[in-house]
Amino acid sequence: MLSAEKINRINELSRKSKADGLTEEEKIEQQNLRQEYLQSLRSSMKNTLKSVTIVDPNGNDVTPQKLKDEQKRNLH
Repeated sequence: MLSAEKINRINELSRKSKADGLTEEEKIEQQNLRQEYLQSLRSSMKNTLKSVTIVDPNGNDVTPQKLKDEQKRNLH
């Protein structure tokens, strides 16, 4: 997960962008921080999904085979 410091900087740059505009260096920094944030978010979401089991109303495991295969790979 991204540090609180980096998230605060993303928010700070966003507020500044709306109020005063950003310098070229700040725009580049903002873009890099956003990309880092998205990568962190995607990684976290993938790890969460790897621990999910889907069960239908009858109690049957209906987890897609692709997800089951991924879960097995992570156990080894």
